Amino acid sequence: MNLLDENIRVQQRRQLESWRIAVKQVGVDFGVKGLKDPQIVVLLQGLRKTTFFTRDADYDLQSLCHSSYCLVSMNVPQNQVATSVLRFLRHPDFDTHAKRMGSVVRLSHHGLSAWRVGSHLRLHTLWANPPR
Repeated sequence: MNLLDENIRVQQRRQLESWRIAVKQVGVDFGVKGLKDPQIVVLLQGLRKTTFFTRDADYDLQSLCHSSYCLVSMNVPQNQVATSVLRFLRHPDFDTHAKRMGSVVRLSHHGLSAWRVGSHLRLHTLWANPPR
């Protein structure tokens, strides 16, 4: 499941849906509005194969790595969230559930960096192609 934080605008969600990317959103069709970060993490731990997308930098912590989910914290403008989600889901290191699970990722225009379960090293990757 691809889960969007409530801080992502409805226009960006609709754009993802128009690209046939299945998404749910906190406070809309998953959980309730106003969930705090620790509550979201507990919910994610009870799910399987969930990738959570947020613009909240508070999720960029190695301690949040867990084998049942992937956290993606996006450092991009609101109007570029959908494009960034698509780009991430197509990245060769993260293009399947199996490759994403256990990761905490910080995504920006320049590239991404990721913590992985069981590793003390942070992977840094530049985008192969500049954003359009």
